Amino acid sequence: MSELNRRTLLAGSTAAVGALSVAPSFLEGFFSSAIAQSAGFNKYKVGAIEVVAATDGANTFPLPDRFVLNQSKEEVQKALAAAKLDTEKLTIPFNPVAFRNGARVVVIDTGMGPAANEKTPNVGNFVKNLAAGGIDASKVTDVVISHFHGDHINGLLNGTNPTYPNAQVHVPALEWKYWTDEAEMNKAPDARKPAFANVKRVFADGLKNKVTQYQHGKEVVPGLMAMATIGHTPGHTSFMLSSGNDKLFIQSDVTNIPALFVNNPGWHVQFDQDAKQAEETRRKTFEMLAAQKIRVQGFHYPFPALGRIEKTATGYRLASA
Repeated sequence: MSELNRRTLLAGSTAAVGALSVAPSFLEGFFSSAIAQSAGFNKYKVGAIEVVAATDGANTFPLPDRFVLNQSKEEVQKALAAAKLDTEKLTIPFNPVAFRNGARVVVIDTGMGPAANEKTPNVGNFVKNLAAGGIDASKVTDVVISHFHGDHINGLLNGTNPTYPNAQVHVPALEWKYWTDEAEMNKAPDARKPAFANVKRVFADGLKNKVTQYQHGKEVVPGLMAMATIGHTPGHTSFMLSSGNDKLFIQSDVTNIPALFVNNPGWHVQFDQDAKQAEETRRKTFEMLAAQKIRVQGFHYPFPALGRIEKTATGYRLASA
């Protein structure tokens, strides 16, 4: 997400994750796939790797007129009603994920950060929920960032201090190149300029010497392959986590709310920087996931945010894992 509407979305919302409305049978399928499930974390295995998905929280806000750029508000409301969701408001969850693989303890994306929780208790809960799931922030060896929107990078800091003091931070090279380029900032729309400033703030001197850039198509840390899923941002990245014959696709922001954008892959969410490229990426990605029946973890999916992608007559659907 980005731009002016992102700032509105992330400020002053009142609903928590527990307010999410999801079909009960769908949740039952999610819960049955988990090794350990609580209100704030979900543990499961990918081969020998233990995964801990932990919610950062959720924000609820009035449905914008142009949340979907190429559909009317009325069509969006029909889709929400079909999914038994509120047609006047949207709830967007934030669900980072972590895993243990041997001596490595890896966090993928960071949420809004503990400091945000002091102002808006409905977000900034990832570190707390991760600890409840058995992973202490001080024990994290690596933080891998998918892209540079605030709900993915702000949690690198707790106030002005690193949230993960002993971790190396891995960022996509293409994303770093774009968001740290002053020429790109100068020619960007005014609504995007605060996102450039936020990147500069987060990656200030305290974190710069901890940053390693990674390339798409290569392993970032053992077991985790970076996959180019560009369109949402210029360097947007998803990941394939593999152990033995088992795999998990961590889709970052390939889609936002699944009831809208998994079911309708041609719909363009207002947060995608290049909507056409994002759609092409979405269709290609979901075709692969449906064909290979790989489990998928979605950052903006209803917690615990784990499922499988199935093909339908008109698009795709998120099914239980």
